Amino acid sequence: MPYSRRVDVDAYAAAHDAEWRRLEKLVNSARKLSGPEIDELVELYQRTATHLSVVRSSSPDPHLVARLSSLVARGRATVAGAQAPMWRDVTRFATVAFPAAAYRLRWWWIGITVVGNVFAVILAVWVARNPDVQASVGSDHAIRQLVEHDFANYYTEHSASSFAFQVWVNNAWVSAVALMFGIFLGLPTLCVLFANQLNLGLTAGLMFAHGKGDVFFGLILPHGMLELTAVYLACAAGLRLGWTIVDPGPRRRGEALAAEGRSLVSVAIGLVGVLLVSGLIEGFVTGWVHVTWLRIGIGAVAEAGFLTYVIVLGRRALAAGETGADDLVPDTVPVAA
Repeated sequence: MPYSRRVDVDAYAAAHDAEWRRLEKLVNSARKLSGPEIDELVELYQRTATHLSVVRSSSPDPHLVARLSSLVARGRATVAGAQAPMWRDVTRFATVAFPAAAYRLRWWWIGITVVGNVFAVILAVWVARNPDVQASVGSDHAIRQLVEHDFANYYTEHSASSFAFQVWVNNAWVSAVALMFGIFLGLPTLCVLFANQLNLGLTAGLMFAHGKGDVFFGLILPHGMLELTAVYLACAAGLRLGWTIVDPGPRRRGEALAAEGRSLVSVAIGLVGVLLVSGLIEGFVTGWVHVTWLRIGIGAVAEAGFLTYVIVLGRRALAAGETGADDLVPDTVPVAA
């Protein structure tokens, strides 16, 4: 088996050797490069960084790792000096890094979505069917105030722009907590998920118990589809980070945690944009578009667009060896064993 792995690495090196030699030539001639050659240098550097990540993760050859590490370090120094346009980095992040990181977490993401929503549905049914449970939540007057007025008025009591900003900041903070504190074996992440689903299920149960189920779905679904999807992705990333501490796989725990942390950064940055969209929908659509099917349709289009974006671009990036962490790999240089 070791021999077959070695053949795979050799074949991979043979397939990309011409690109590496070309990158080395461009690095050595950095001061004399034309505009198109600088573009080629940036592209080859990015490819080689990905190649290094692939080689490191599959039966690494120390000589090949040393060669690529040195080349990537020199390439990065040259690219930084060449001042590649910022828009190129932003484009690469949006089309490669973030969707790759999100798609790589798909099974964690799907699992959390299923478990979270099953819990919320069970809780909602339990609350809706048990008057004693409802009474323990609050007084009859307080509950009726919630279902008759407060739930719907929540979306219109502030100006659309102010409300959208508040929602965006709050959801970004919740997602950040789920992400960052996943390092504590994922326990705080589970608390965030539980609190989110508890609030969702409890509110749904109370609304359905008083015949307001249509109002609940009509106001939750427009922004909630995308918002909850983003929260579930944040929880997936946090739990994956926590699990890496428990089971780092074939890598050393520190290396595995660092790689997972870099991927988590891509998810965190990407979710800022996703939650901005859901915040805009909640601020400008949920409470202000009075046609229910149109509100829900806008939310469904946003959700479908995001999932399509992650699946199509993420699958393609992952197949090309991207993980969402490659652009954040620190420069390394070969050292004596």
